Amino acid sequence: MERANLVSRVEEALSVFLTKQRDRLTRIDAALTPIADSAEMFILGGGKRIRPAFAYWGYRGAGGADDDTTIACVASLELLQASALIHDDLMDDSDTRRGEPSVHRRFANRHSTENWAGPAEEFGAASAILLGDLCMTWSDELFSGAGMPAERISAARDDFDAMRTEVCAGQFLDVLNQVQRDNSIERALKVARYKSAKYTIERPLLMGAALAGGSDRLREIYSAYGLPLGEAFQLRDDVLGVFGDPEQTGKPAGDDLREGKHTFLIASAYQASDQAGRRLLDGSLGDPELSDSGIEALRELITATGALATTEERIDRLADQSAQALRDGKEFIADEAAVVLDDLADAAVRRSL
Repeated sequence: MERANLVSRVEEALSVFLTKQRDRLTRIDAALTPIADSAEMFILGGGKRIRPAFAYWGYRGAGGADDDTTIACVASLELLQASALIHDDLMDDSDTRRGEPSVHRRFANRHSTENWAGPAEEFGAASAILLGDLCMTWSDELFSGAGMPAERISAARDDFDAMRTEVCAGQFLDVLNQVQRDNSIERALKVARYKSAKYTIERPLLMGAALAGGSDRLREIYSAYGLPLGEAFQLRDDVLGVFGDPEQTGKPAGDDLREGKHTFLIASAYQASDQAGRRLLDGSLGDPELSDSGIEALRELITATGALATTEERIDRLADQSAQALRDGKEFIADEAAVVLDDLADAAVRRSL
């Protein structure tokens, strides 16, 4: 199946599900229409559908047959992703997502336009929290109610549940890092693993394998392939968060620096810096008013210390490790899925996905 076709089918499943939720909400009260509108706009308005893709091809690699119920089941991961992003943008006080106002900004703007009582920012934050919670709830509803056999849903439940716990744990560690100013490489890698690596690739693969009744050996192969690939994916995201083009990322240039993200890239720069460099990092990282020249000074430091090169080298090593695991386990994976997983790996690291 071509990637575009899979994306289209996932989005169709999401559209059908969200229409049902719109009807449910507006029967309660017409005032909930903006919640339904925002959910549809956020979930259907962008995204690469990476997690459903890995779950689907994990399922096909385990011998599962293509059908619409499987597509709907793995589409539930996009609702989980929406919840994580909505809350993440609020915690980071981000103005935009995919080039559009973030959810909390959208509701704050509505408050201001309508001249409602109280602080607009508080209304925006409350609305984003509740919409994010709804998306988390909906992810479980779609996962369980898509129409897959009950025994297969039961088999995949452990991975689905663990995934949600792990991403919240990783997110908390990320927030904790910022306030503790933990610049250790060990903690940065742990955040990358639990906030993104397992959640983006390994767990969706394992969930797909479980939905198809995959063997323990296949699960081992998927983990050996998925974990390093997931880490490489997150490290690429970290590089884009500092050096990326806003046209590609959908967020302002250097946004991770203003938010104070203590990533592997930053930890590597801190470890390799002299006292002057560390003072610059300590004084600038996490400053929401950091100027463009301040961002450029941090970029120059990150490059000069070799942190950017170190991160790129680690991405390459992890990608090679993932590719080798896929080659070693190829005999246990259905042929078409093995080819697609190889393509997905390259796209995930190079960000053509």
